[in-house]
Amino acid sequence: MATPRLSLLFFFLLLSFYSKADDINSDQAALLAFRSAVAPRLNDWNSSNSTCSWKGIRCSSNRVTEIRLPASGLYGQLPSGVLGNLTALQVLSLRHNFLTGTIPSDLARCTQLTMINLDSNSFTGDIPSAIFSLPLLTSLTLSNNNFSGPFSADFNNLTQLNTLYLQHNQLSGEIPDLKNLTNLNKFNVSYNNLNGSVPASLRNMPADSFAGMLQLCGQPLTPCAGAPSPAPTPAPGTAPSAPTPGITPSAPVNPNGGGGGGSSSKLSGGAIAGIAVGSVVGALMILVLLVFFCRKRNAWPKDPATKPMVGAPAIRPGEMAGLPKRSSAYPVGAPVSSAPSSVARSSSKKLSFVGNVSRVYDLEDLLRASAEVLGKGTFGTTYKAILETGPVVAVKRLKDANLPEREFRDKASEIGAMQNPYLVPLQAYYYSRDEKLLVYEYVPMGSLSSLLHGSRGSGHMPLSFEARAGIALSAARGIEYIHSTGPRASHGNIKSSNVLLSGLNEARIADQGLAQLVTTPSLNRSARYRAPEVTDVRKISQKADVYSFGVLLMELLTGKTPSNAVNNEEGVDLPKWIHSVPRDDWQTEVFDLELVKQQTAEQEMVLLLQLAIDCTAQHPDSRPTMFEVASRIDEIFLSVSGR
Repeated sequence: MATPRLSLLFFFLLLSFYSKADDINSDQAALLAFRSAVAPRLNDWNSSNSTCSWKGIRCSSNRVTEIRLPASGLYGQLPSGVLGNLTALQVLSLRHNFLTGTIPSDLARCTQLTMINLDSNSFTGDIPSAIFSLPLLTSLTLSNNNFSGPFSADFNNLTQLNTLYLQHNQLSGEIPDLKNLTNLNKFNVSYNNLNGSVPASLRNMPADSFAGMLQLCGQPLTPCAGAPSPAPTPAPGTAPSAPTPGITPSAPVNPNGGGGGGSSSKLSGGAIAGIAVGSVVGALMILVLLVFFCRKRNAWPKDPATKPMVGAPAIRPGEMAGLPKRSSAYPVGAPVSSAPSSVARSSSKKLSFVGNVSRVYDLEDLLRASAEVLGKGTFGTTYKAILETGPVVAVKRLKDANLPEREFRDKASEIGAMQNPYLVPLQAYYYSRDEKLLVYEYVPMGSLSSLLHGSRGSGHMPLSFEARAGIALSAARGIEYIHSTGPRASHGNIKSSNVLLSGLNEARIADQGLAQLVTTPSLNRSARYRAPEVTDVRKISQKADVYSFGVLLMELLTGKTPSNAVNNEEGVDLPKWIHSVPRDDWQTEVFDLELVKQQTAEQEMVLLLQLAIDCTAQHPDSRPTMFEVASRIDEIFLSVSGR
């Protein structure tokens, strides 16, 4: 009998082993399907690495329990039938990405979820019923999306919930009474389309949890029409019937501290009159002083160029740490018009907003935000700053920008006025004598330079010719738009690190107009892409931009880094090298090996390289215009994409 029992025990151990292997294999398959759908740039997500060592993944007991991928360049729609297979998942954080569409219903199978954070994406539709079937959920953040429909009473099913953030969506109707959520202590539904009365279960929440909705009423907001006003609450320790203390003609006063009353304890009529006159005179003097100091504080120098503002804080790497409370002066979601156009003129410690900014923050938010250095470029250092319950922004700290204040503001306003889908928009700027900051929309997919050169040799993702042609077309259209704003308008710093990816086949141009803010010319700047006739980075012509773009096209097609002839840095003088290679050898000698392996679009590749050669002609008049460049790339892209 011992042998059968031993065999049975061995059978169950073997079954348990294979069951665990199947679980982690199933989780890996689900994550790879997730990557294929929305996360193509997660290069370390592959079967050659342990699933539990992948970026943003944590495991427990051989199962995937956490997915944390904030600001990771995810885009597209979450696939159905994928996340639901991760049945041990406890944490799902995909905040600050480009995810669209609806939340798949199979998420209901992840019954172990305790935290979901999908803040700052572009999800649409109703909040799905799958959310309401997660009994262990304690934190739910769906803020800064485009969810619509009614505020469901099914939130009462989430009895463990202590955090619910739904602000900045398009939810409508009345707020249900969330009486079952007895643990709820963090709540925000501001800037939706809600109406009616705040339910009793939520009246202990702060007023800013309901901001931006004029049709909402009731405590802690303004009383609803027809509702009785609440009686004022007496101060602690004060009897409700106690009279307001004060000095009246009949008030007993004993200057000697005695408790008895008599004729000597009462003020005479002359004393009372003296006190009254003295009080009036004192009040008038205080009022005059207040008016004087207010006028002096708000006075603006007639010539700010010769009398710059002082006292502006100096910002150093590492200072933007911690999470601030959002300024109540300009709440998130408020229109740009709510911030005075001359806000920076009244104080050296305020931002000036430009363009069509949908969210407004202040300088304190930036200084206290968690931040990391993205890179140091031609015009300064750029930081990624994550604001509390707000957007992720890119903050550029300028160097060598010593223009007079009025000229700086004019040029910054011109940059902010450039609104085009193929440009990274400037949202705000800050000026002081010692500090100049530019605040941009953050583009989380990174730069073309990083994609082409940063990951090669360590899980580098192949980039198809169609993707490269699409990126080239987007960049060309962005530069074409800049040139269309005036006969002398130029970018002045075209390079692959200033081409930021907004999609797999799409890009945006960054740093437009910054060459005009620099006061110290340097030939070292952009030497890898600089046209031969350029002697001053502040005076770059449109044809010089075309030359730089031609070098960029060569970089796209060859995968090689352009050399810096001034600093003798590692790289290749792309125009000189390509001109030296016979046309018949382009396929084997010039084009990126990844393109050659794909063995597609050979004719289109040759056409694009020929365009790059035309753009890098030595004489400026021999180069095409950016309008012609964009038109030729458009034809190539249409041919290869079949659109």
